[in-house]
Amino acid sequence: MNYLYSLILFAVVSSATPGPNNILVMTSGLNFGVKKSLPVLCGICLGFAFMLLIVGFGFGQVFDLFPHLHTIIKISGVLYLLYLAWLISSSSDGLGTKEQPEPLSFFNGALFQWVNPKAWVVATGAIAAFTTSNSEFAAQALIIAGTFLIVSFPCVGIWLYFGTWLKRYLNHEHHRKWFNFLMSGLLVFSVLPVIGELIKPFT
Repeated sequence: MNYLYSLILFAVVSSATPGPNNILVMTSGLNFGVKKSLPVLCGICLGFAFMLLIVGFGFGQVFDLFPHLHTIIKISGVLYLLYLAWLISSSSDGLGTKEQPEPLSFFNGALFQWVNPKAWVVATGAIAAFTTSNSEFAAQALIIAGTFLIVSFPCVGIWLYFGTWLKRYLNHEHHRKWFNFLMSGLLVFSVLPVIGELIKPFT
């Protein structure tokens, strides 16, 4: 029982603290509201639970066997994150007009987990800390993924409602645009460690 309490506490702290996922959801809530942001929220929560299962079932061993695959995924991930940052920075261009851009989709949220540095740290940390090398490893990985799935919806959802709350105070298009620039900048900043790893061999 103490194991489960510790796991739940870890999941709450990891999911509720600031990070790329929460920045993404908060920005979507500000620009599009709760209803239109539910797909990206579900994509983040379900996508991360799936990521935990993949990591738990030994996806890291694939990288050990094929190190170049890891580099390819990192490069693709950085490019995708920069694309998402661009979407956020330009998401206020059409506010209040017929050209209003579409909110991020379920697929965007799920795919974002694989380029989210915090998601990788939390996933590998959770599997390392809350599993043991015995016959129950698969069941333990399922429990961890299930716990994060349940906990992440309210924890990440809080940031979505925070974004809609901010909408009351950022009702001027100019203010929203600067807010979106700030959020996209934070997303780019969050991936700088990954970019540093990629260019390190060439320095």
